[in-house]
Amino acid sequence: MNSWQNDWAYNKYYVMSKSQNMYNQIRNLASNNNWNDEKEKEYQELISEAEHLTPTISSLKNTYQHVWGYFKKKCTKEEKDNYMRLINEVTLEDDELAHFLKDLTYKYEIKYLINSRLIQEIK
Repeated sequence: MNSWQNDWAYNKYYVMSKSQNMYNQIRNLASNNNWNDEKEKEYQELISEAEHLTPTISSLKNTYQHVWGYFKKKCTKEEKDNYMRLINEVTLEDDELAHFLKDLTYKYEIKYLINSRLIQEIK
């Protein structure tokens, strides 16, 4: 992987949690693996912009559904039931689901998620 691909893997779900539109903009930049200095500059500006955005319930739920895809075939029935309850209860003020997904990430040793900014920044 190129350095921008590694950086994008790190930031992907973080950006998605902030803005689906911004996530799509970066995906378009990365299409065709034709990376250049101009795209790098635009990418860095979008990442910086994302850092100043507050997630919405919609953007969080969408991101969590993507992250959940890593577990849905591995998890126990209790974990699935807990996920279903938490996805319906998630609010910006009370986000138990983030911690639950972080715990599953480490339990099931999903390296891609362990190395993601979204999971790393969950306190």
